[in-house]
Amino acid sequence: MKILIVDDHVIVREGIRRLLAPLPELNIIEAASVREAATLFRKERPDVVLLDLNLPHGSGLELLRRLLAEDPAARVLVFSMYAEPLYVARALDAGACGYVSKGAGAAELVAAIQKVSSGGRYVEREIAAQLVVNRYCGEDPLQRLTAREADIMRQLGEGKTMAAIAAALGVTYKTIANSCSVIKTKLGAERTADLIRIAIEMGGS
Repeated sequence: MKILIVDDHVIVREGIRRLLAPLPELNIIEAASVREAATLFRKERPDVVLLDLNLPHGSGLELLRRLLAEDPAARVLVFSMYAEPLYVARALDAGACGYVSKGAGAAELVAAIQKVSSGGRYVEREIAAQLVVNRYCGEDPLQRLTAREADIMRQLGEGKTMAAIAAALGVTYKTIANSCSVIKTKLGAERTADLIRIAIEMGGS
């Protein structure tokens, strides 16, 4: 089995390499950026791509779409620090075969890789349960946003600061900061940086 690990942290790639070492007939290749991953994918045609969403100089979701456009049969397993259902749903909708957060146990990551490599799909158990609840209840987190909150997200995705958004909307900085706190709660984002990343991905859909 040939696996392409796409992650910009050397320690993460080394940890995964050690974790997977016991697997038979294993060939691991590594990439630290979107460009490097695309080049290696084209050259090596791995059986599984283990993909981090948070990459320098590009979006992991955009790379996922590029790989699938090049090879619709590509098997991509997302391995990300983001465990929020919104991220998971967007990755699966973009064509990922599975999703495991970096907070999952080692055994679950190995199980996910084996499942995806054999043609199956795998979503981390805790995340899958939340996805089922959200979809069964017909809940799309983005639909919970008010028109004003959606506008703030749009402007964040365009790269505007909270101060610039406040000026554009004719309100105080504190009002925008409070709105962002509410939006983070609605979308399950912990930090403003996570919110900005979601906003950017929304703009790229």
